[in-house]
Order: sequence, then C-alpha cells, then structure tokens
Amino acid sequence: MFTDRAEAGKLLAKKLSTYAGKDAVVLALPRGGVVTGREVARALSLPLDIVAVRKVGHPESPEYAVGAVDEHGTTIMNEAEVHTIDTQRLAEETRRQQQEALRRSTLYRGGRAPVSVEGKIVIIVDDGIATGLTMRLAVRCVKTRHPSRIVVAVPVAPQDAIRALKAEGADEVVALEPPEEFMGAIGAHYGQFEQVEDTEVIRLLRPLPGVS
Repeated sequence: MFTDRAEAGKLLAKKLSTYAGKDAVVLALPRGGVVTGREVARALSLPLDIVAVRKVGHPESPEYAVGAVDEHGTTIMNEAEVHTIDTQRLAEETRRQQQEALRRSTLYRGGRAPVSVEGKIVIIVDDGIATGLTMRLAVRCVKTRHPSRIVVAVPVAPQDAIRALKAEGADEVVALEPPEEFMGAIGAHYGQFEQVEDTEVIRLLRPLPGVS
C-alpha cells in the first residue's frame, strides 16, 4: 500500500537509480502518472514529458477499457471485446478520447515541443496498470520515435499486463508490488488516490531546475 502517488514515485526512483544522470528521459501518462513521474524525474535528474494516451471505455460502461487512443488517432483495441460493441458508438467514443488526448498534449506542454527521445533511454511512468491497454499504446508510440531502450515503471501491475508489455516491445518492466498481489483496481493500492487536476499537471511539468 502506497500513501499517495508521490510516495510511489520516490520508491520507483530508488528502483531506477541506475538510470540517474544517463542519456534518458521520463515520459508520464497524464494525469495521475505525472505526479509519480515528476518524483522519478526529480530523483534521477532527468527531463520530464508526457505521452498523451487515453483509455477508450465501453460505451455502456465507460470505466471498463476496451481500447486506447493517442492524440494522433493511433489505437489499440481489445479485439475480444470490440466486436460486441456498436461500431458507430465505438468510433464516436474513440474520437472523443482522441480529442481529449490532443487537448491534454497541447495544454500541458504550454507551447513547448515534445522532448526528443531518439537514441535515448525512455522511462515510461504511470501510477499503475490495470488492463495495460494505455501503457501498451504508449510503448508502441514511443517505439516509433526510435529510443535506444524502453523501460516501463509503475507501482503496481497484474502479471498478464507485464507479459503483454514485454511482447509489445518494452525492454524492461519495473513494478514495485508483486504482480500476483494486484487487487483488481489501481486505487486499492493507495491510501490517497484523488483525481489530479489540469492545473496540477501543468505545474508538475514545468522544467526541472538544472535539467535539460
């Protein structure tokens, strides 16, 4: 059990200490992942940026993820689920989430260009993984930018998601809590798991002093 996302980030940073000062960047998944990612970036003295991906929820049950989409419209879907969903409704939900990903990408960076990852070690951070669809898409999108290595770092994730991330192309997956102890919901592993607002994400993404 973690007190909050910031504590989880500090603990993750200890596990990732070998990357301190390396030619690496931290990419966080908004919004909650930015709180965790900021602590990792600060401890390792690395630049922090985001990967704007969004869960695509089932039209009848929005909290249940059936896919993910990024700001450019790249998708990954759970094919076992989507064939049972009305095509038009799924397309509408996917477009809506793409627009939200684009909104976040634009707003959170505040006019700054995305951090270059070509030839670098990329540490992708979130506050936890449930289905793994958004993180799988994040890995897939980062791979197209030609990093030298992709490390996924999260406080908690189920075993099947870890296997899927490695199959997707993650070179390393770091999870703090044993995968077999995943309780079915990320928030169940935290004492405090409140929603993170846009203003907090913008503040956390301000460049760290002395890090370029």
